[in-house]
Amino acid sequence: MPSQQSVRPPNFRTLDLNLLRVFDEVMAERSLTRAARNLALTQPAVSNALRRLRETLGDELVQRSGQGMAPTPRALVIWPAVREALGQLQAALIPDEFVPGQATSSFVLAMADATAAELIPGLSDTLEQEAPGVSLRVVPLSTRDPRQLLETQACDLAVGHFPSVLPDLTAKAQNGETMPFFFQRLYDGEYVCVMRKDHPLAGGRLSLDDFCAARHMLVSFSGRPYGFIDESLAALGRERRVVLTVNQFFTAGQVVAHSNLLTVLPRHFVRVTGIARQLVLQPLPFAVSPVHVDSLWHRRSDRLSAHVWLRRAVLRAAEKAFTA
Repeated sequence: MPSQQSVRPPNFRTLDLNLLRVFDEVMAERSLTRAARNLALTQPAVSNALRRLRETLGDELVQRSGQGMAPTPRALVIWPAVREALGQLQAALIPDEFVPGQATSSFVLAMADATAAELIPGLSDTLEQEAPGVSLRVVPLSTRDPRQLLETQACDLAVGHFPSVLPDLTAKAQNGETMPFFFQRLYDGEYVCVMRKDHPLAGGRLSLDDFCAARHMLVSFSGRPYGFIDESLAALGRERRVVLTVNQFFTAGQVVAHSNLLTVLPRHFVRVTGIARQLVLQPLPFAVSPVHVDSLWHRRSDRLSAHVWLRRAVLRAAEKAFTA
C-alpha cells in the first residue's frame, strides 16, 4: 500500500459513497462478518471495499485485534463525520414522519435508577396511550459525560446530571462553534444526607464535624470512591470516610435503612424507594452546587420527528413527576 505521504487527497467527485457505508458499518460492528451481514454483502466484498477506501485515504483504517477489528486513530477521527453525513443523506432521501399511534420504533435511554424511578412510570403511560407499538430500553448511566454513548449511538437519549458537559457546550455556542450535542433542562434536584430512622445522628441538627466523622456509603456510577460531595468537602479542607461504594441509588437506600452508614441521595428519590418511613433526611451541613437534571442528545437526532416526540414525552414525564 502506498505511504500516507505519497497519497494524493481523495477526489470526491469520483469517490464511491458505498465505500463510506461499508466503513461506517465496520466501525459500528468492529467485525467484517457482522458488517457484511448487515449490508447484505459477502465478507470478501466488504474486504475489497475497505481495501479501496484504504488506498484512497492512505490509511489502514481498521486492523485485526483479537476476535474483532480495531480502528486506527485516523479512522476514529473521520468516523463521526462520515456517520453524521450518511445520516443526513438518509434523512433527506427518506421522508421522516413519525406517527406515534402507528410507529413500531425502539428507543434506548441511558439514566440512573433514581432518575428512571421518577420518569419511567409517566413515560410508560404515554407509550400505552399514544404509541402502543413503540418500545423503550433503559440502560444504566455509568458516566457523568455520556457524549461517547451518544456519539456511537449506544443510546438515543441520556438523562442525568452532567456538570462538566453543559458548560463545555455553552462555551462552544458562545464561541460560535458548531454544537455537536443539545440539551434540555428537565428538573432541578436537591441532595440530602440520608440515614436510618433510629440512627444516633437522626435526632438533632447534623453538623459538619458529625458528617465528616461518620461512616459513609457513596453512590458512584464509575465505581470511583470519590464524588461531588467529596469535592465540596475538599474545598473546605475537610474529608469524609467512604467505607462502601455502590452503583445504584436503590441499593444505597436499602443498605442505609439497615445500617449505621450515612449516604447522600436526591431528595425526590427517597419518596419512591418504598422505605421512606424508615429513613431520616437531613440537610447537608455545607453548600453544594445545584443539581440540574437534563436530557442530552446528538445533533444528528435533533430534527428527527421520532426523536422530537421522544424528548417531548420525557419532558412531560418529568413535569408530571415533579408537579404531582
